[in-house]
Amino acid sequence: KLAFKWFTLAAEQGNAEAQCYLGNMYKLGVFVPQNPRTAVKWFSKAAEQEDAEAQCYLGIMYDFGHGVRQNNKTALNWYTKAAEQGYANAQFNLGVMHFNGNVVPQNYESAIKWHTLAAEQGLAHAQFNLGMMYFHGQGVPQSYEVAVKWSIKAAEQGYARAQYNLA
Repeated sequence: KLAFKWFTLAAEQGNAEAQCYLGNMYKLGVFVPQNPRTAVKWFSKAAEQEDAEAQCYLGIMYDFGHGVRQNNKTALNWYTKAAEQGYANAQFNLGVMHFNGNVVPQNYESAIKWHTLAAEQGLAHAQFNLGMMYFHGQGVPQSYEVAVKWSIKAAEQGYARAQYNLA
């Protein structure tokens, strides 16, 4: 509870990192009642200050309609801002959007690009997806060797689906 007090004071003074932490507290209901709308308020304040983590979280809130009306175009915008700053989770989410053709036309090459950037930062679910794309030859020439390489990286982090596929 003391952390909440100090995060609130810092956030109200414009500290983007504290605003993002406060957004997460409200999103998850940590030390405060869960409140997605208030989470969006704090994520928005931090995101406008170019905080990549907050931009990604704001994208998620719009993507799934938590605390705001669902809007995939707005989600895409926030994911892109965060991804271009190198934020791995946003890069993964963009990769998924391009893979599925959600908001943007389906484009496996773009999906490979974004998944690779996230996978190279060690994001297990991006490594798994990248492995699957190499396995199926989606956006890249099919390569079982590369597919196994990425699947092993995900499996070594405890990613169950990768572990299952390698068994």
